[in-house]
Parts: sequence; C-alpha cells; structure tokens
Amino acid sequence: MMIVRHEDRVKGCVALAALVLALATGFGCAPAPVADSAAEAVYPGASWERITDPAAAGFSAEALDAVHLYVEGINTSAVMAVVGGRVVFEHGPVDSLSYLASVRKSILAMLYGNYVADGTIDLELTLEDLGMDDVQGLLPIEKRARVLDLVTARSGVYHPASNAGDNLADAPPRGSQEPGTYYLYSNWDFNAAGAAFEQLTGRNIYDALETDLALPLGFEDWDRSIHRKSGDATRSRNLAYHMVLSTRDMARIGYVMLRDGMWDGERILPDGWAERIVGIVTPSEEMNPEGLRGGEFGYGYMWWVWDGPAVPEGFEGAYSGRGAYGQFITVIPSVGMVVAHKTVPDAQTPWSDYMGILTRLVAAHCGADC
Repeated sequence: MMIVRHEDRVKGCVALAALVLALATGFGCAPAPVADSAAEAVYPGASWERITDPAAAGFSAEALDAVHLYVEGINTSAVMAVVGGRVVFEHGPVDSLSYLASVRKSILAMLYGNYVADGTIDLELTLEDLGMDDVQGLLPIEKRARVLDLVTARSGVYHPASNAGDNLADAPPRGSQEPGTYYLYSNWDFNAAGAAFEQLTGRNIYDALETDLALPLGFEDWDRSIHRKSGDATRSRNLAYHMVLSTRDMARIGYVMLRDGMWDGERILPDGWAERIVGIVTPSEEMNPEGLRGGEFGYGYMWWVWDGPAVPEGFEGAYSGRGAYGQFITVIPSVGMVVAHKTVPDAQTPWSDYMGILTRLVAAHCGADC
C-alpha cells in the first residue's frame, strides 16, 4: 500500500487561477507562493483574529466581495476561510451548531493518531483478533479485515450498516473481495472503525473528541452533552458517532491539519500523522464504483484527497472532509487556506456549488500583485 507524502504532491509555485476561472469570476490574480513555516503561524486564542486588509495578506478585497455575492445565491448556511491563522472570509452564523454528517469520519482519523503512536491501537489487528462480529454474522474472510482496512474503506466487509449514506448498494457480493484490496465507501467500515477505537482505547469517542481536540484547540462552541450515537441496531450493532460543531470550530480542525498537528507550540497530533491520513491510499483510478474512477478524488484515511489529472489548478495537495447536505472542511496548502462550510440539513449545498466557493477563494489570492 503506497502512501504519497504531502511534500511530494505540493512542490514549487502553484498557478492559482486558470484563465477560465479568471474569466468566470472577473478577477485574474497573479500567482505567488505562500509561506507556510511554523515560525509564521498565527493561532486563534479565545476567538479568531480577522484580516482587516486582505491585500496585505495577498488577497483581493474586490474578489472576496464577489464571493459574498456568490454565497448569497446558494444554500450555504455559514462559511469561513482562514489564511495564516486569521479569518480572510466569513459569511453567515459561524457560531451556529449543527451535525457534521460524514465529516465525523475525517475527525475520527485524526483521533486515532495519538493512540496509534503510543501503541494503544495496532492498525494491523484484525476483526477476529478484536472479537468483532455483527447481527448477521461476519464471514471468515471478512474477519480477516484489519483496523487499517476499516479506516481506509478497504475492508471487504459488505454487511449492512446501521445508517444510510454510503455506496454499499454498489458493493460486490459478500466474501468476494480480499480485505485491503478493494475500496468502497461504506458506513459499516466507518462505524466499525469507531467501535474498534472505543474497544482498544477504552474511551468513548466523544470523550476523546473533547480531551484530544476540543479543549486543546480551544473550541468556542463545544457542548459534550449534545453528542450521542445513532442508527438502527437491528441492522448493525455498530452505530454512527455523529458530531455537532460550529463552522468556526470546524476551521480549527482544518487549521491543525494544515499545521501538521501543531497548535501554538503544542503537538496535538503525532508528528507526521496529519500527513499520513491525507496521503493517497486509493488513487482516483482505483475508486469504486467504477463511475468514481478518473475523477478529482482519491482516498486516504477517511479523508478525500484531490488526485489525478482532473485536479483543478491550485488544488494540488488539497484534501477535504465531506458530509451530506453541505458539511465540509477543506485544506488548500497552495494558498495556506482552510475553509469550513455548513448547510443546515433542511437545505442542501451540492459539491459543485461548494467548489464555486473554493475556486473563487483560491482565485482571490493575488500575492504581491494585489
């Protein structure tokens, strides 16, 4: 299994706005590299600092104003963009709490890090080693799946999940795929990864979320009491561990990822863990079902990673947590940017609309030529 290192995917200066994008937005900005050294990092304290002069930060104020106009025309509830640890763009109630949908999975991948590093979690343990089974029973071949296969969606287990929202309807027959060889986006895998985390650490996921991320990152809107698992236990005993965060706290999640797990001089994630979980495990040409192959994305450890020839200019090395209705945490290293996005579940922001935000934000970067 090949892991592509982050620095091998992001080298040199990246051209940030293609001509088509410039014509579409009306703002053609000259590309410039963004310094990303730890010495220059700014971290939020009790609240985020705002960039009052976008040009001084290398962004066009006029182009950012146009992003506001675009967002007003779609279903976005709230969106925040952070550059260099300060807010360069903000729209909507970024303090409002709502569920993250499948972005929960990307956050679980982060939580795994410290426990893998100290040996509490061994990713090579199998479901059989853990004594894990389910309501329909698991096949002998399925019990050979490792914890690593769960977090990379390559388990080969096609048992029904306790909640919907995946590609299990496109799964091959049960028992037909050797664990670790075939990618399929499956809530059974992700929920079982949560169950394995709790079994091996002896900790509730939400308690770990509080102590390992919410408190050290200084979440402004954290409420442990509203977090609980859900799902149909008659379909699978592994329930979904849904999470409820604000947009501005989602941005803290993305920012610690951008900084390789560092937060104001403290190491929150083990050295290299952020890089590892957004490395390509399943490249775009190996995605399943077949309709996903050759697209923009490959897959890491529960993170979607831009990969392959279809990657838009400026998104080389970028990655995203993606959730239903329009929940996203996106890291774009080429401009040192983190974008957090929310849409409340009674509306929906399609990925194409969200990409409209991202491409406009990237195009607003004009470096020293602002």
